[in-house]
Amino acid sequence: MIIQNLFLQGIYPFEGIGMEKPVPLHSELAHFVPDGVVNQTLYFRGGNSSPELITVVLMRDGVPMRYFPIGAKSDVHIPLRVVEDTEGGSVIELFIVAPAGVRGSVVVDLGMVEH
Repeated sequence: MIIQNLFLQGIYPFEGIGMEKPVPLHSELAHFVPDGVVNQTLYFRGGNSSPELITVVLMRDGVPMRYFPIGAKSDVHIPLRVVEDTEGGSVIELFIVAPAGVRGSVVVDLGMVEH
């Protein structure tokens, strides 16, 4: 069995549009799981430069899978330890939820393996 490490990571600016609707953080933060492959999330790390609480949302096929709140000018590290499998043919994306008008940068690092 071949195992491949994957990461959705980087530093991205954001501007909040409200706490009710998650929006894609950046097009680079989407991954298509190939057919015949199983994807497993291992951890999420994030940092928030803004003065307000924000939430990064892990989406699978457009449906929220996990919420990662990040405090004002704070960070978070959440070990997921292979919480659940994502089957091939699915799309995994990172979205953001922030209060309207709040601006800042977010650091994201989602670690995954595929086999």
